[in-house]
Parts: sequence; C-alpha cells; structure tokens
Amino acid sequence: MVTMTIDGLTVQVPEGTTILEAAKTAHIRIPHLCYLKGINEIAACRVCCVEVEGERAMVTACNNPVKEGMVVHTNSPRARTTRRTNVELILSQHDCKCATCVRSGNCQLQAIANDLGILSLPYESQLPRGLRGAWTTTFPLYHDYNKCIKCMRCIQICDKVQSLSIWDLAGTGGRTTIDVSDNRVIKDSDCALCGQCITHCPVGGLRERDDTQRAFAALADPDKITVVQVAPAVRAAWGEAFGLKREEATMGRMAAALRRLGFQYVFDTNFAADLTIMEEGSEFLHRLQAGGLTRWPMFTSCCPGWVRFLKSQYPELTHQLSSAKSPQQMFGSVAKSWFAQTLGVAPEKIFCVSIMPCVAKKAESELPTMAVDGRPDVDLVLTTRELVRMLRADKLDPALLPEEEPDSPLGVHTGAGVIFGATGGVMEAALRTAAYVLTGKNPDPDAFAAVRTGPGLREAAFELAGTPVRCAVVSGLGSARKLIERLKAGKVHYDFVEVMACPGGCVGGGGQPISVEDEELYGVRGQRLYDLDRAEPIRFSHENPQVQALYRDFLGAPLSQKAEELLHTDHKAWEMPGQRQ
Repeated sequence: MVTMTIDGLTVQVPEGTTILEAAKTAHIRIPHLCYLKGINEIAACRVCCVEVEGERAMVTACNNPVKEGMVVHTNSPRARTTRRTNVELILSQHDCKCATCVRSGNCQLQAIANDLGILSLPYESQLPRGLRGAWTTTFPLYHDYNKCIKCMRCIQICDKVQSLSIWDLAGTGGRTTIDVSDNRVIKDSDCALCGQCITHCPVGGLRERDDTQRAFAALADPDKITVVQVAPAVRAAWGEAFGLKREEATMGRMAAALRRLGFQYVFDTNFAADLTIMEEGSEFLHRLQAGGLTRWPMFTSCCPGWVRFLKSQYPELTHQLSSAKSPQQMFGSVAKSWFAQTLGVAPEKIFCVSIMPCVAKKAESELPTMAVDGRPDVDLVLTTRELVRMLRADKLDPALLPEEEPDSPLGVHTGAGVIFGATGGVMEAALRTAAYVLTGKNPDPDAFAAVRTGPGLREAAFELAGTPVRCAVVSGLGSARKLIERLKAGKVHYDFVEVMACPGGCVGGGGQPISVEDEELYGVRGQRLYDLDRAEPIRFSHENPQVQALYRDFLGAPLSQKAEELLHTDHKAWEMPGQRQ
C-alpha cells in the first residue's frame, strides 16, 4: 500500500493506483474528458492536471501513479488556472453552439466549462473548414468534425473493445482530426454500427442519424396507422434520462407516453422475441438433429451489429447464422400481415416504428432482404435517446403519467422475451423452449442460469433429453473475434452460440442513454430484466397465448412455408461494403 495526501486528506491505496483513481477513494473528483479506465489513459485533454509538491511541471492525474508520501493539490490556484486554460484551448477548436447540439445538458465538456465559470474565450476560434458537409447524412452514424475534441475515445473503444479499427487520426499539427481509417468514407467501411463510439464520446462529436422529425411527420399523417414496438432493453434504461428509478420506469408508463405522442397502437417487441424463440429454437433443433452442427455451431441472428461484423470479417461463416429474422423485423412482418388482416386494412396503411437500444437496427430495417413483396417490415427505427428527445419535445413527464397496458395481440409477452435484452438471454430463452420440445415438459425456468453471468465469453454445457448441447455466449465484438478464431483453430466446439455486438448485450447498446459520469450501466440494466423475468406469470416463449394464436390462426407451425416467408431471411443475399469473398 502507498500512503499519500490529496487536498489535505491522507489516503492509502494499492501501489500502481493513478492519482485520479486515488482521489476517487477520498471522494475527490478530478475533472477529465479523454480518460476511460483501462481503455484510454493517454492524457490527451490535459484537463485532469494537478499540482504535485516537488514537481516543476503540472502532472496529469489519469496516467500517473501515486508515490509514497506524495502530496497532491487538485484545486490549487496553479491547478485551477492550468485546467481553465486547457479547457479554453479545447473550446477554441470546438463548435460551441450548444443550443443545437444533441448532447446539450449531457455533455462533459459543457459541464466542465460551466463549472469553471468560463463565460468567454480569450482565443480565436479555429474550427475545421469545410468538414461539416463532408459526412453523409443518410448513414445511421454521424460524425461532426466541428464538435470532435480529439480525445481518441472512439479510436480506443473501436480498437480495444470491438476490434474493428474504424477510426484513426487524420491530418497533422493543428489540422489533426479523427476520421475513418484508411482514407475510407463511413458508408464504404466495415463499421458494424454497434454505436459504442457514440456512447463513449464525451461530447456531441458522434451521434446517431436523427429520425425524430420523420416520426412526428408519420404521427401527423391521417393516412397512416402508426404502430410502435418497444425493445426489452429500452425499458431497462429509458427512465435514466428523466431521473426515474428503474422500478418507476415501467413499460406501463412508456405505453402511456407513446400514446400521448400520438401512436395509435403500442406493442411490445417481447412478443416478437417469444416468436423468435419458436422459429430460431426450432431451426436449432432441426440442425442439431440433422447433424449439421458437427463442425460449426449455429449462430444467433438477433443482433444486426453482429451480423454486419460476421459478414465483413468472416463472410465464409454467414451460412452458420440462423435464418430467423430479428425480433424487430419479425414484429414488423407480423404487424403488416396478421395484424393488418385483423384490422381489415391494407398492409401499406401500417407505419411500423421501432424503439430500439441500437444504432445498427436502423441499417437492418433498410436492408432489401428485410421486406415482404417489396414492403419493408419496419418503416422507421428510433433509438432510446431519440424517444427521450421526442418526449421532451412534447413536454411529457413520464413520472406524472399513469400505468397503461400495451395493446393486444402483439403486446403479450413472457419472461423469456424480456431477457432478450441482456447477454445470454436469447440463449436461455431458447433452451427453455428447446427442453420442452424435446421432453414435453417445462424445465425449471432458471435451469440455464449459468449463461447469465461471467466474462465477455461464457461457456456452458447442458443435457436436453439425453442430448448434450454445448453453448457459448459472447458480448462485444472483440470477444466475438476471439471466439471465432478459437473455432477456426479447432480449439473449441459448440452447438449453439449467442453473440451480441455490444458489451453486456442490448442493455449496453449504442442507442441507449449516455452516462455523463462514464458509468458502464449494462450490468444493472441487465439485472433489471432478469428481475422482470422472475416477476412474470409466464416464463416460457411457447406458452405465450398470442404466439400460440398466431400459429393456430395464421402461420400453422414453426418453420412452415408461411413462417419461412414472413419470419426468415437470406443473410447471403446482401453484402457489406468491401466484404471479403
């Protein structure tokens, strides 16, 4: 242990602890912008500078370890002046039009500048010229060069966590900026659209394409029947933006809020998650019993970021993906067929909107393969953050809204559908129903809980009616790459593999609310979904009464011809930009 003094307080911390982390143990907060523990500790912003007695120069707190007897002043006149100067210099190269920034009120730079009382800038503004219009406005991810502070968080997240290296430094000297690597434009890159660069950006340099105005226009169109679905992970996070406790941010309040916005029908993607289990689970059992998984496992296909990654990095394995559409797309397909038929209206009248924790869902909905008879399954995808902006635009306070039930029939769900939003949830839900199909009896709903917790790559083996099933659950694309390389090398073998592009699964998705304190919240969000699962009266997808009715009255059976037409897709029928052959 090392004993040192910070702002007059004696602190004992393990050897190797940085000044920044040591200060936290004494509840002393040192401002910073570029720092991400274990990922980006390069002191690029210099905002965390502190004064250390005996040192001539100021010391960056994020990457300097404490020493025995060290005396640190975090807010001395010298430290305060240095920090203010560094922030002013950053602001001189930053578009400070906060009123038109998506991160206004949730921006780390804005908060630090306000805390320092910076009311004017002594330096001439030096924004990159002509770069704002260099980025396509149609791609689901948007980079604003004028707001980028060159903290390099996006580079490090993409390199170290997601292993895609989409971002890199461009230019030299004062012209240095962040851009797509290898002189590519973003639409021609192998970006998975996981959105982790967005959620880890401290300012508004990165954001999703804003589709809120398209949503408002659809709501105002008298010729459209607006149908909205809400993904399971959204309910675990949407209340954060309004200061609601997780148990207060219920689906009931969200349903009420969506109706206030003007949606005519409010449904639950959990219904489609249960439907996905029926199709994907049946497909898995078919492949397993037919001996089609002796070399490679079947991969889940719920996560479009993962699908984009596999197709760009390992296209030769595309055929190992389940052919089942994601819950989002299944919902849209059913809404424009069975539900339209129920209403007695033409499918074209239905305008299907998705509220998703994900940026890649925007791209997924636009794929030509995610359509029936040329009609897209889903017309518009909004992230959780976009939903929040729409509620704020209409001055809706969710805390004051009553609890309202989603509509029927596409609003009924089970606990198995709820846990889709957490890593391991798809696997667990599928195994619950697979066990029933093979034995005719429901297992203990928590029999497969081994896949819930653990590192980014989890392994488990289960026996279903005497058949051993080797499973793996992985979240984060860097972990997915390690898994595939182990599979290719013959070091491991699995029958069934669930992959989620974002660490922690959809609860940690790139479209979720952003913590201004750099907290990784996927753990507590995921736990919320498992709590909801335990509270549900039905915890098996095959027991969803509306899913049963859908098969009885419309689809016939899982993997039927009609189910194949509406609920399955050909992942090989489209290519990623620059996809290896």
